[in-house]
Amino acid sequence: MTSPDPALRHALDHERAHHDLCRAALAAMVDGAREQVVTGEDVSASGADAEVLGYRLRSQAKAMRELPEGPLFFGRLDFSDGEHAGQHYHIGRLRISEHPAAPPLVVDWRAPVSRAFYQASARDPQGVAVRRRFGWAPCSRGDSADLTGLEDEHLDRAESRSESRAESRSESRSGSRTSDIVAREIERPRVGPMRDIAATIQPEQDDLVRGDLATSVCVQGAPGTGKTAVGLHRAAYLLYTHPQRIRRGGLLILGPNRTFLSYISQVLPALGETGVRQSTLLEEIARHPVTGADGGRTAVVKHDARMAEVLRRALYARVSADGVGSLAVPDGSYRWRVPAEELARILHDVRAEEPPYGVGRERVRSRVVRYVQMRAERRAGPQTNAWVRKIERSRAIGAYVDAVWPRVRPEEIVAELLTEPVVSATAAEGLLDADERKALLWAKPPRSWKSARWSAADLVLLDEVAGLIEHPEGYGHLVVDEAQDLSPMECRAIARRAAFGSLTVLGDLAQGTTPWAARSWDTALRHLGKPDAAVVPLTIGFRVPEAVVTLANRLLERLDVDVPPGRSLRGDGELRIRDAAGDLPAAVVDAVRDALTREGSVGVIAADTDVPRVRDALHTAGIAAAGPDQLGARVSLVPASVVKGLEYDHVVAVEPAAIAEAEERGLHRLYVVLTRAVSRLEVVHGRALPF
Repeated sequence: MTSPDPALRHALDHERAHHDLCRAALAAMVDGAREQVVTGEDVSASGADAEVLGYRLRSQAKAMRELPEGPLFFGRLDFSDGEHAGQHYHIGRLRISEHPAAPPLVVDWRAPVSRAFYQASARDPQGVAVRRRFGWAPCSRGDSADLTGLEDEHLDRAESRSESRAESRSESRSGSRTSDIVAREIERPRVGPMRDIAATIQPEQDDLVRGDLATSVCVQGAPGTGKTAVGLHRAAYLLYTHPQRIRRGGLLILGPNRTFLSYISQVLPALGETGVRQSTLLEEIARHPVTGADGGRTAVVKHDARMAEVLRRALYARVSADGVGSLAVPDGSYRWRVPAEELARILHDVRAEEPPYGVGRERVRSRVVRYVQMRAERRAGPQTNAWVRKIERSRAIGAYVDAVWPRVRPEEIVAELLTEPVVSATAAEGLLDADERKALLWAKPPRSWKSARWSAADLVLLDEVAGLIEHPEGYGHLVVDEAQDLSPMECRAIARRAAFGSLTVLGDLAQGTTPWAARSWDTALRHLGKPDAAVVPLTIGFRVPEAVVTLANRLLERLDVDVPPGRSLRGDGELRIRDAAGDLPAAVVDAVRDALTREGSVGVIAADTDVPRVRDALHTAGIAAAGPDQLGARVSLVPASVVKGLEYDHVVAVEPAAIAEAEERGLHRLYVVLTRAVSRLEVVHGRALPF
């Protein structure tokens, strides 16, 4: 990459010296953060203020200490026009300066001035004269000697050109050419967790990353378009741009499973953001451990949107004034009478307001108390607050509220619905047919809800009832990945947590593999409580090679979703179809051995039922294959059911027909499997191919 041109050698030496200066400044910043903690512990303020200050300082120091090693900048902007004319800025993953008041040695990639690094072009220079990109040795820990090359793009000339004379690779939306350095970074072999893409963000991705906090957006991303990376970088951008609002409201990353979360876990820390909650929806709603399992039919019914109304009916069936007459409230030697018709009116009015169930209970109580208070004040004048509190605590009023609006637990409602055919029939009348109601019922009813074996779908039902009783504490922003696989009931659980916040929804309808996977984003967004969210397609892939995308698009035509086919800007990949010739395990071993002659990670993906025999074949051949949770392994054997979201340099897809037949949406699962390769895909088959 390094040119023999003396001018470029001089530029590299200058940039290496600047990087050494940045490294020293960063070390001083880390030391300064430690000193601030020590000083903060001695502040003379109230105990509460000192505790808050200490927490913030310790958090800042911890974040500084946990910054991953690596190059401190990846780009530079030289401005010739506008408010920054005559200035140049190095762009990196966090701001570095020798002193808080000193000009930055490195500008954070999220700062407003940095946007030109991603958006400026020869057509629209945005005041930039030269955009410089730096090439670093693979897996560099940030040693200045690892700075191996640079490219200068002159945007203020009629035709921008690269000083490193790197061959142009592709065109972006703006019409400029993707640099050789960007292409090398995108195509770099993948070993270990997912990397950040701060150095390679494309203009279309940047538009999404820098979207407003108050705006919800849905990204329909074809394989390899970087939708997950976009979502994580959007989270990092919002944390940087709105720190106080995010701190108050909170930010949550929701992934489909722990394997996926492990894979993406290092992206935000690499961008300088630590302590962000990354979780699965099941972990967020788990009131009990999952100890039960549902059959396919039962799970489909429980995840259906109609269950929301079934549960609402079952809950509010507890609210009733039947058999309750007038109410006598003792006040010393006197008793205040509340007529039955007044009590009925109060109950009717509160029900009509549709408050959360727990709020409704207290509204009934407070309105009965208010009625008694008004009677008392007409008779004896204004009453004291102590008198009002005494009436509120009256046993008569408490007993009345418990009778007409009883206190309940979500477990009681759900267990009764899943145990009692009469309750199920009443709550589901006109919503579920007889077969669906039967599918809901537990095969072996527990003695009580306390001994119930709750399934994953049951936890979703429990969360729905809990949300009807009392709204859960929400977040300021949620990033929801693989959202196409969420059921309507799961979407509602997320909507309750984003009632006063915004969402970044990431997914691909073509990769929907659950029985309840979304067929359209309009429906999913309605259940998520954000019907007006814009759906933005990402169709240009930067990671999956063209040959692989072309094969996947052939399968896409057979899927029942309306999404645009993907395109790839990478022509360097390889696709091979290998006929097993009657010995599938031997063919898989040969394919893995071929992959091991090349650089990068190898993912062997098979139908879940085929994994044991593939593992045995690899073991017999002396090839150690790790599981999907063991990040960084050279060879991983991955069941098709958990491969979503993962990437490997080389993928060996074993018996596509078996993958397609393994489940109801098996063709969608196969589409996922075929698009996990970022360099080379080898399809090993003994049966006819489904595409």
